[in-house]
Amino acid sequence: MTNNKSEEFTSNQQKIALYAKVLSHPARVAIVELLAKEKEIKTGNISVDLPISRTTVSQHLKELKEMGIIQGNIDGLKIHYCLNMERLNEIKSAFNSFFSKTISDHKCSCDC
Repeated sequence: MTNNKSEEFTSNQQKIALYAKVLSHPARVAIVELLAKEKEIKTGNISVDLPISRTTVSQHLKELKEMGIIQGNIDGLKIHYCLNMERLNEIKSAFNSFFSKTISDHKCSCDC
């Protein structure tokens, strides 16, 4: 029996946490930045620009693809990856909304 309490949080809280989780590894952040710069990259070429193995790159690509942050088109033995701008704009909007609600008019009452 599992004691999973995540269902007790709002769908928005769960969504923000999931976005943060998928972007919580510096390699995934680097992949997103690389794709933003290059627009499209073949699978094997991503590991050339990062200090990790192809196998590790593939694992990170899988996480990003499952979240919909990137998308890929198969071309023979290679996959061409690019950013899914619709999903990235959705994530940006979710984080902007989260931070604007969280920090607007917040005044700390402690003496730190």
